[in-house]
Formats: sequence, structure tokens, C-alpha cells
Amino acid sequence: MVSARRSFNGNLSVAKLPRLADALAKPDGVISYDIEFGRDDLGIAFLAIRAQTQVSLICQRSLDTFLLPVTIDTRLGLIVREEEEAGLSPGYEPLLLESAELRPADVIEDELLLALPLIPVKPGPEESPLDWSTDPDQAEEPERPNPFAALGSLKKG
Repeated sequence: MVSARRSFNGNLSVAKLPRLADALAKPDGVISYDIEFGRDDLGIAFLAIRAQTQVSLICQRSLDTFLLPVTIDTRLGLIVREEEEAGLSPGYEPLLLESAELRPADVIEDELLLALPLIPVKPGPEESPLDWSTDPDQAEEPERPNPFAALGSLKKG
């Protein structure tokens, strides 16, 4: 793929990516992607990925479900040994190949999982759905006697 400078594009169902589907509120939607294999001017084998989708997440502030647009545009340097990571140009993320076989859908899934927020929060104003203010019609609490007031009389005596 690298030597032939192959490129692929298309659509992939979110439901077909089990790890991503488990991280979402609803495993629906479609991922549109462009993948390009090649070598740069320094001879580094790379995989360029561009993907776009909207994922359904649960807001941890309001517990509402919301759609979050996710866009990936990354270039992965293909390495066979961890030592090769130091030779990658700036702007490359390392992708350690464990075999000559690479499943592009798995790489897209990995990149989308990395793009998800750790704590999903629905964009918008930070309003709390609960009203934590006190009711002005309620009477103030009666003042309680100090439990240490008796000690004051012992000190005087």
C-alpha cells in the first residue's frame, strides 16, 4: 500500500466499530473517511487519515444526550520497532505495526476513540437544571444555643 501510494475513501457505519459503539450513547451514524498511504521526502512510510462524523454522547452535567461533531486529520508514521519513533518527523504520530497486515477500520476507530472527550459536556451555557437558591419565603433558621456556652461559666469560676 505504501509503495503504491494507495488511497481510499468512503463511509463506515459507527455500529460496525464495537469499541467506539460501546463508548457512545447510541451507536448510530456514519463516518466519512479518506485514507492515504505513502512515503514523504525523507522516506518515512505514513498513513494519513481524515475522518468526520457526529457521535451521540451523554452530557455528564445534565445527563442529556447530544451530538458532538468529531473531525480527525492526522498523519501516522508507520514503524516496525519502537526505536524508530525517534526518527519520525515532527507532526507524525507513531503507529507501531505488529504485522504486515493493517486494518484501516481499526485505525480509524482508534483515532476516533482518542478524539472523544474524557468527560462529555454538552456545549452551551453552563446552566444548572436544578435551582439551588434558598426560598425567600422561608423563615430563617432559629439561632441555636452554643454547645460550648457552659464552658464559659467554668472558666470564670
